[in-house]
Amino acid sequence: MGRHSLPDRSAADRPGAASAPPRRRGVAVAGALAVAVAAGAAVVARGGLLSFSEPCEKDAVRLTVAASPDIAPAVRAVADRARKDEVRTDGRCMDVEVVAADSYKVANTVAAGGKTPYQVWLPDSDLWLDRAKGAGDGIPLTPGDSVATSPVGFAVVPSAAKALGWPDKQLGWSDMVAAAMGSEGVVRLGAADPARSATGLLALTAIGASSADQGGDSDTRAAQTAKILSERMSQSDPKVSETLVRDDSAAGQGDTERNQALILSEQAAFAHNEKAAGGTKVDLFYPKDGAPQLNYPWTLVDETSMTVEQSRTALRLMTLLKDSSSGGPGDVLAAHGFRPPDGSAVARVVRAAGGEAPQPYADAPATAPTAAELQEVLGMWTITVQSARLSTVVDASGSMATPVPGSGESRMDVTKESLLQALSQFTDDDEIGLWEFATTLDGAKDYRELTPTARLGDRTASGATHREELAAAFDELEPVPNGATGLYDTTLAAYRAAVASYVPGKFNAVVILTDGSNQDENGISRSGLIQQLKALADPEHPVPVLAIAVGPDADREEVAEIAKVTGGGGYEVSDPAEIQSVILQAIMTASQAAIPE
Repeated sequence: MGRHSLPDRSAADRPGAASAPPRRRGVAVAGALAVAVAAGAAVVARGGLLSFSEPCEKDAVRLTVAASPDIAPAVRAVADRARKDEVRTDGRCMDVEVVAADSYKVANTVAAGGKTPYQVWLPDSDLWLDRAKGAGDGIPLTPGDSVATSPVGFAVVPSAAKALGWPDKQLGWSDMVAAAMGSEGVVRLGAADPARSATGLLALTAIGASSADQGGDSDTRAAQTAKILSERMSQSDPKVSETLVRDDSAAGQGDTERNQALILSEQAAFAHNEKAAGGTKVDLFYPKDGAPQLNYPWTLVDETSMTVEQSRTALRLMTLLKDSSSGGPGDVLAAHGFRPPDGSAVARVVRAAGGEAPQPYADAPATAPTAAELQEVLGMWTITVQSARLSTVVDASGSMATPVPGSGESRMDVTKESLLQALSQFTDDDEIGLWEFATTLDGAKDYRELTPTARLGDRTASGATHREELAAAFDELEPVPNGATGLYDTTLAAYRAAVASYVPGKFNAVVILTDGSNQDENGISRSGLIQQLKALADPEHPVPVLAIAVGPDADREEVAEIAKVTGGGGYEVSDPAEIQSVILQAIMTASQAAIPE
């Protein structure tokens, strides 16, 4: 899609408005009456085209929608209008309650399988649907269509925008980050926590992709960017808007505690400017290398527990939200700063949000990142911003010598390579140790510690860093001939040690990798292990077990059951090469679950 100038303020707000005259309420009613004459009033009533004289309250279909706080007012306005107009589905009125609910909180609840009081969920991005899947044991979701969109860009106060070349200069993600990271500090850039904000996570993913396009050590640049953003991070999207400088004067700009630029959605910039009145409005930069977008998917929650009437009412409300005809509910969404589902620019929304030609506000949105890419980025964010303390426990039983089909390497060989790749994602402040286990590996014990859990950047007695010694220990892992899998005793011992050495302020966890089920008949039972883990687990000092079942012989259900009682989760990989990304996913999921409501 090419770049175009904004239309005049008197022009129609949407493309094609001049050639398609507005549909008027009288025309719709006349059409409904014609249908009634031809087909009978009963058919019209069932279709919801006419109101009835009897009160709706007697037999209304009640539905509760949990909507992202930014779009909740618009959805509530549409639902209230439908109630006022006695819009019907199958002859029954719609009684819809809309509650504002942070998407990350709903995702956590759904992933945990918790009870929800709503039948429809409208998060600001479908990335939350992947998050809500958790370990696969959560409440089932049925995603529907997008009902609105909003691109993500940079909201900048006028003086800073002018310094950056606004509006003629178009900036990419890496350009803005460079302006924020430069030694002169051209702008102070704020963002919302990617663990709580789809806007923040989509932006961080776009920044990572932009870094990769530059070549070189993109991982280091991405980590540096995450660190910079974390220093000016806000807990939520509404909070980040509050960090903007209070005014655009020299004195206001001199307040280094406040930001001159924010990563915001177009809708958030629209809402800020609408409320700014005499305060500081923002100009909106649309990244030249593509603006990711929020897409607001209409999602049914546990559809099997809904009545047929509720399902149809949910569908009808979704249709009302998507209706973009003049005078219809679609105008309500635009009035609140949203674009239609196809992402096409709405002139008055762009203008009110601070957009101006030749900014590429009408370009096609950036390609949406995959779930795996989002997991990796959020895992990187977690271990960059909140240092990790991990006890890594690796299965060294004889079955780890089994060849991986198509690779020419054993499970242990591929596991070691994946662990070394994962190690590169951690900073020098992270603390990692290594255990191995089989059966009777160290006398009667099924396990032994190979390197203690210590800070990766610290120097050891040999003069090497702990990172270097840990990498060498990974490389030296070998399967124990005829060794069986002593999973239960090892898990309990590793968990006890991790709990006893808990470090406040870090993400503490035990990462267990196994390719089989417990085979030590002389050790603790599964029920005994779970009972002991429950007794050791302390919500005030969480140490989740992140258990990864590797290969076709591992039992994901077994490791998931064990891990769940600690606040962790069980994961399954068919190829050991996937371990790196799964570790990051597991860290992200466990740390997200630890975020207070």
